[in-house]
Amino acid sequence: MVTKASPLLFSSRRPNQPFPGAPSMQPSRRGFLKTSALAGAVAGSTITASSKLIAAEETKKLRLAAIGVGGSRGRYNRGGSIAHAAAKFATMVAVCDVDDLHTEEFNQKFDGKLNKYRDYREMLEKEKPDVVTIGTPDHWHVPIAIACLQSGADVYCEKPLTLTIDEGKQIRKVVEETGRVFQVGTQQRSSGDLFQKAIAMVQSGYVGDNVNAYIAIGGAPGDGPFETEEAPDDLDWNMWVGPASEADYCEERRKFFRWYFEYSGGKMTDWGAHHIDIAQWALAPGENGPTTIKGTGEFPKTVPADFNWNSFFNGEASLPNGYNTAMKFNIELTFDSGSKMVVTDHYKREDENIDFPNGILFEGDKGRIFVNRGKLTGAPVDQLTDEDNAKLDEKIAELRKGKAAMSHMANFFACIEDGGQPISDVWSHHRTMTSCHLCNIALMLGRELNWDPKAERFVDDEQANGLMSRKSREGFSAETHAAS
Repeated sequence: MVTKASPLLFSSRRPNQPFPGAPSMQPSRRGFLKTSALAGAVAGSTITASSKLIAAEETKKLRLAAIGVGGSRGRYNRGGSIAHAAAKFATMVAVCDVDDLHTEEFNQKFDGKLNKYRDYREMLEKEKPDVVTIGTPDHWHVPIAIACLQSGADVYCEKPLTLTIDEGKQIRKVVEETGRVFQVGTQQRSSGDLFQKAIAMVQSGYVGDNVNAYIAIGGAPGDGPFETEEAPDDLDWNMWVGPASEADYCEERRKFFRWYFEYSGGKMTDWGAHHIDIAQWALAPGENGPTTIKGTGEFPKTVPADFNWNSFFNGEASLPNGYNTAMKFNIELTFDSGSKMVVTDHYKREDENIDFPNGILFEGDKGRIFVNRGKLTGAPVDQLTDEDNAKLDEKIAELRKGKAAMSHMANFFACIEDGGQPISDVWSHHRTMTSCHLCNIALMLGRELNWDPKAERFVDDEQANGLMSRKSREGFSAETHAAS
């Protein structure tokens, strides 16, 4: 069983790149997409780009496999959605899921022709796919992604990518070693008219200097404890739990895993992976990160006020079978520039009639703009001239790393063709997830934290540093679960 990536193993596909920031990548030998087809695709709108890519015969030359596809029993269906999106660009050959019902439901949409697996390691060994989509519960993302990258596959993985800060360092290293194309499913990064334009306006000075971001991502439920029961016969529950601590089956634990720290990070890593990502991209491009984190929050009643989270992360303590992620929160992250990100479940300024449950408010000394998935508003937006919009279009092209407007999945496949970096690469996403994890750690410890973004360590705080990693259940670490 492979426990460590070997650079020589991948030298025939794409050489390793040094990492001073995000490295450029050389073209893949698998030229499935003709240059002419790609040029035609990226010239138009998102819909046009996707449709033209789909129409190109060469797009079907890549062998595609899906790991974690969701279905009627598990509620979480993003895995199926991204797999179907990827199947427009490549040929789906195999599906892997620990739930046989989900596997069958997915396979039916491909006329029952796919090879089916429960164990992704067996699938990687037998199928040797060129491309893999990963849509499992969050705690499985990094172990599976590492195995796929080490097998030689390019990977599209749903967000949030990581469960801990150290997992981010680990997956970043493997991407650098293997040189594979790796896209994270933070699709807001591909939204030109909304989020990209908001970022371009902030970075181009349209809201002025001294810009802060005020973020609302919604709260989380606090229900529980719940009764346990026998797992369905056609579900491999032990494999579902995987690297997390052993736990008895219950529907809530499976269907709503995002509200369990065992498997995710609550709203902070759910919607935070989107909105914190956009805000940080606007305020602190490059390798910068926050230096101080402070705030308050409320946990469910199943979490004792003095709970030892370090013991929990080490597998030495457990919580009752109920939701345990933060329900409400107000956290302030400060950068060296003086800019702040304020992350809340619901943002309000009653004296200024500001009230929103989901979105980002950018505010500088020239005004403020608001953006979410439905709108981009504010006086600086209304005052844009044709000349301003032309300048912003140039800035947006830079944000897209030279690629034209296209869907998030189309961007991934375009990068497989030309060796470029996708719009949601592992380096930027690791920075985003680090800020999300910093928020959660500050809530767990209930005090102000000092962070060194270059060293990627807390300053003189071993208790906090102890929460940067977790102990994996025996036999399920990323190393032991690498591809055979």
